[in-house]
Amino acid sequence: MKTPFVISIIQRVVDKIGAVLIVDPECKFVGHITFKNGNKTVFRSTQFNINGFGSAEIAKDKGSASFFLRHFGYKVPEGKTFFNDQLCNKIKTLRNTDDGFFYAKTLGFPVIVKPLNLSQGILVTKVYNKREYYQVANKILRITAGFIVERFHSGNDYRIVVLDEEVLIAYQRIPLFIVGDAKSSVLELLHNKQEILNKTGRRIINFDDFRIKRKLQRQKLTFDSVIPKDSIVYLLDNANLSSGGEAVDVTETIHPDFKKLAVNITKDMGLRLAGVDIITSDITMPMIEYTIIEVNGSPGLLNYASFGELQIQRVENLYLKLLTALEKEHENRPCRTVG
Repeated sequence: MKTPFVISIIQRVVDKIGAVLIVDPECKFVGHITFKNGNKTVFRSTQFNINGFGSAEIAKDKGSASFFLRHFGYKVPEGKTFFNDQLCNKIKTLRNTDDGFFYAKTLGFPVIVKPLNLSQGILVTKVYNKREYYQVANKILRITAGFIVERFHSGNDYRIVVLDEEVLIAYQRIPLFIVGDAKSSVLELLHNKQEILNKTGRRIINFDDFRIKRKLQRQKLTFDSVIPKDSIVYLLDNANLSSGGEAVDVTETIHPDFKKLAVNITKDMGLRLAGVDIITSDITMPMIEYTIIEVNGSPGLLNYASFGELQIQRVENLYLKLLTALEKEHENRPCRTVG
């Protein structure tokens, strides 16, 4: 079986620092690293012991993270959390699905509805009306206990990756799209897109994703529609790379204002490693306006790395700095006496 991309990158980094990597043969994304000084660390995919447990858990909870970001003075979307009936009864709140709809009407459609604690853009949806709202809310509540309704903000979607007060990677995320050739259907173009993603080890597109069908309907298209040559058709609203999105690297051109913003957010959230997701017009220009969408305590970088050798080198460099920091951290940790 082929070695997972993340493991191949980590193996190269481990070899550079003279450490030893052991990978679980059944769950090939789980590994154990022994450093030259004898200290050890473990990881699962792109999750390392670099962040404190509490900080990482808060970052995972989009509602709590948004509260703290707002408290620290950062611009986040106006939004509220809502829960299934069981949790509403347990925590004695009236914020159920119906309350969420009334709140969405107050904000004004379209709004963003997203799970409270899922990752990779799963079920994050831009909804335009009551029917769509209830459809998405019910889908979310089948797999998790809560969701967020928040105001929609337009602009370009960026991720800035910070490690120990240094911005190491920055890129724009573009939603899943196809380009017409005047002869192929949407479905054929989407299959072609999937073949390209397969070659670079990217995630499989979910052809049954209700969001794709709805996005096509809004553009008066179906899977059978033939797209004019060079016309671009976007198939999702969310720009996650794990949903088939594209990355445009801006690591060398990100403006210092946004570097400082991302570093400060990471520190204020008690994190050492973070992916800070921002909506703004242009991250390469001085900061005038922005909205913080999310702070990810274990940013996945494998899709980003699939875009080329330069991106692979950036990810290797990040993991090199991360593992070196963990090795030093273990070196400075006091010995535990037994007895």
